[in-house]
Amino acid sequence: MTDLWSILPLALLGAFLVGLAKGGLPVIGMLAVPLLALYIEPMIAAALLLPIYLISDAFGVWIYRREFSRRNLVILIPSGVAGVGAGYLAAPYLSVTMLNLMIGLIGIGFVVYGWILQPVQGQPRPARLLPGLFWGAMTGITSFVSHAGAPPFQVYALPQRLPKMVFAGTSTILFAAVNFAKLPPYLALGYFPRLDWGAMSLMAVAAICGVWVGKRLTHILPERVYYTTIRLALLVISLKLITDTFW
Repeated sequence: MTDLWSILPLALLGAFLVGLAKGGLPVIGMLAVPLLALYIEPMIAAALLLPIYLISDAFGVWIYRREFSRRNLVILIPSGVAGVGAGYLAAPYLSVTMLNLMIGLIGIGFVVYGWILQPVQGQPRPARLLPGLFWGAMTGITSFVSHAGAPPFQVYALPQRLPKMVFAGTSTILFAAVNFAKLPPYLALGYFPRLDWGAMSLMAVAAICGVWVGKRLTHILPERVYYTTIRLALLVISLKLITDTFW
């Protein structure tokens, strides 16, 4: 059994970050696995957090049940679930390090493009089918490996300049579907350790609090500040993914 009590403050912080992501700050949740991976194996950390993701997903879907982009979800959910399947089939052969490096480089490239090269007043892009299928699949694969599906999703969704609540709701509902799809493969691959349900219950409470705080922050932040925060978080996480490859 993984001794969560020995790292409980860190585990609670990781669960709270997961909740913040489900409340509307999608990149923030990517910090949770690296936090726990300081003390336990990364795939075990990802498996430990999956029940917390599922619990916070339920609350996130409820609070955003009326605020989402239907077209984006129609494109991204099937491709994201397919990506989870691809991640399951490729799991024995995937190099998590190289996959994280690739995602980190994509994230940085997108931020540079969005802030430096793309005209500030450029027209929002529509939700296009083929790019959506590609980035949806990448979202599923990277989410399966290390709960790191936010950068591919944002590369596709941010240029659409959706209203912030619609963007947050679309992200929350998409990742709820992707996380639910990850449960059978995680069980089949034997990633789940024996869980301490006492510690997990405390983590669930922390995650639910995070969902509420994330929704409040998303609601009160000005649109420009919200998207600037998302892009900064994407940049920081992308740099973290890259530096983890070499150190």
